[in-house]
Amino acid sequence: MCIPCCICVSTSEVVMVERLGKFDRILPAGLGIVCAPFEQNAGTVSFRVQQLDVRVETKTKDNVFLQTVVSVQYQVIREKVYQAFYSLTNPQQQITSHVYDVMRSQLPTLELDAVFEAKEELALAVKNALQETMSEYGYQILQALITDIDPDIRVKQAMNEINSAKRLKFAVAEQAEGKKILQVKSAEAEAEAKYLSGVGVAKQRKAIVDGLRTSIVDFSDGVRGASSKDVMDLLLLTQYFDCIKEVGSSKNCKTTFVPSGSTSATSIRNSLLIADSAKLC
Repeated sequence: MCIPCCICVSTSEVVMVERLGKFDRILPAGLGIVCAPFEQNAGTVSFRVQQLDVRVETKTKDNVFLQTVVSVQYQVIREKVYQAFYSLTNPQQQITSHVYDVMRSQLPTLELDAVFEAKEELALAVKNALQETMSEYGYQILQALITDIDPDIRVKQAMNEINSAKRLKFAVAEQAEGKKILQVKSAEAEAEAKYLSGVGVAKQRKAIVDGLRTSIVDFSDGVRGASSKDVMDLLLLTQYFDCIKEVGSSKNCKTTFVPSGSTSATSIRNSLLIADSAKLC
């Protein structure tokens, strides 16, 4: 006797119906009827995209052990529901085995630095290998992603130290170059300052000479009977008294000796000339 039983099938799913242990039909999404006890629900197949994360541990060409996480996104092919349900007992285990095979054959050929740069190539190799195999069993591989590359903690610390040393070396070189530029610019500024100081002193001396010459000529023309010698005596005496005034008004000056007595301008002039001659010698 057949007893009808109602089955509700969710969207994006199908139910595999067996009659007396043999596959009979596929119930699509919606309301389905199964005649018990001759028919039964053998299982449900989902068409949703599924993801399987596979963690693989292996070593690189330079003998560094690392762990990688490969995320495989797969989906059942609607036209091959029968193969997807009855071909494999555990499709996740099948995918994991193929991921192990590809990763453990590819990573030992690459050095650690190259592994981080070859993520796209590794993911593509995994996808191609899985697509070629799993399509026969009713599964399509949508994407394979290398989501994590995790070497040993000591290796990561060593890599960080190498990078830090390189950056420190670059910083020291830039700092030294900056000091060099400062020293060069300082030397150029000092040379320019000395040059300008020399030009100023030369102009000052020229102005003094021109002033003296003009004063001598004007004094000789304005005072009858005055000779150039008299003018020079007067100028030297004036400079002498100006010097005494400057020395006496200085804060550090305590005592100033001024010659006294009937000293003529000529003797003062001769004394100044003798002092200048001694200084030049």
